[in-house]
Amino acid sequence: MIVTLTANPSLDRTITLPAPLRIGDVQAAQSAREDAGGKGINVARVIASADEQTVAILPLSHDDPLAALLDGFGLETRRVPVSGHARANLTITDPAGTTTKLNLPGAALSERGASALVDAVVREAASAQWLVLAGSLPPGAPDDFYVRIIHAVRQALGEDAPRIAVDTSGAALAAVVADGAPDLIKPNDDELADLLGQEPDDAIDVVLARARDLVPSRVGAALVTLGAQGALLLDGDRAWLGTPPPISVVSTVGAGDSSLAGFVLAAVRGNDPDERLRTAIRYGAAAASLPGTQAPAPHDLPAGDVPVRELT
Repeated sequence: MIVTLTANPSLDRTITLPAPLRIGDVQAAQSAREDAGGKGINVARVIASADEQTVAILPLSHDDPLAALLDGFGLETRRVPVSGHARANLTITDPAGTTTKLNLPGAALSERGASALVDAVVREAASAQWLVLAGSLPPGAPDDFYVRIIHAVRQALGEDAPRIAVDTSGAALAAVVADGAPDLIKPNDDELADLLGQEPDDAIDVVLARARDLVPSRVGAALVTLGAQGALLLDGDRAWLGTPPPISVVSTVGAGDSSLAGFVLAAVRGNDPDERLRTAIRYGAAAASLPGTQAPAPHDLPAGDVPVRELT
């Protein structure tokens, strides 16, 4: 069982343009689609498509338009009633794969709603191998909300607590690294630089050195996604670098979420770290080759080689 939490779910609208976006101009769209979004939901959809058991927890009012999209997936969910509707995110893509995103803040989360979410996570985590806390926090939630959940789960379940992965950024990620001791974090290279208060730099040796500042002293492992360069995995004292297969990029929305899902899928199947990284990269590449916020299934995975080498 893999349990995910999406504290700030979204209704993702994707507009595909036949030509590059022209700022300040009027353009006709080629197509448009709507998907149920939010990092934890994206992860759960990928896991479910691979025929592994998963439950997606999220705050959602009974009359939210997002509910109908979720129902269409057939995804097992635990919906914690809250006031207000999920946010809407707008993504614009062009033929070159360039992606422009506009994300709204979402409905505010009350203390009552926050407590209900924590309780729901603790209940579901009792039967889970992995717990994935993913995405931004909604207005009203404190920066350390994920830390609160991690402590609640570990206090309630003790040695039976699942391994915990966190995919967020900014102040929420800083709080988790400072006081959460997660088993895995999944930043991209820019989010890692921001966490450490440094300038963006995607050079592999720089990213590796930065991740070494965190693993294993503060987090058990780090999966750092590097876009077209692939991904870097640090697990304890060892590190691996993987390169993606060639694909035609359609939309990068959800690619990082799919990478995390691929990693967790490989982990629950008992694969070694290098294969976890390889699977993460395959799923991320598959997501980038699909339009909108689509969850890649096993048949969507690219067939090309994914070279992985251990770094010393």
